[in-house]
Amino acid sequence: QVQLVESGGGSVEAGGSLRLSCLASGRTDRRYAMAWFRQSPGKEREFVAAIGWSGASTRIGDAAKGRFSVSRDTGKNTIFLHMSSVTPEDTAIYYCAEAFGGSPSAAFFDYTLWGPGVQVPVSS
Repeated sequence: QVQLVESGGGSVEAGGSLRLSCLASGRTDRRYAMAWFRQSPGKEREFVAAIGWSGASTRIGDAAKGRFSVSRDTGKNTIFLHMSSVTPEDTAIYYCAEAFGGSPSAAFFDYTLWGPGVQVPVSS
């Protein structure tokens, strides 16, 4: 049974950097795109970044462009979200997700497996 486990969350000051990790535990094949979404209190879940199964293609959400990037270590079934120049508006629970297909997608409904989420509070 495949499970997604996020790590690396925690408090960060505005202007700082943080790296989140997501391990696809129990995954034996690697042809799935993965992504990061986030949700702030009172708001809908928002697309942050996605990466294709090979790591060659990525997609970044509007709020993250120029500040965040996504990468993956296919050998370790792990993806990363590299966050920089964070602001208090980036405060949210960040979720890792795995798609049914191999291409990076920004659509919530393309993702069939979700991690429990990790909190990232950004202080001003």
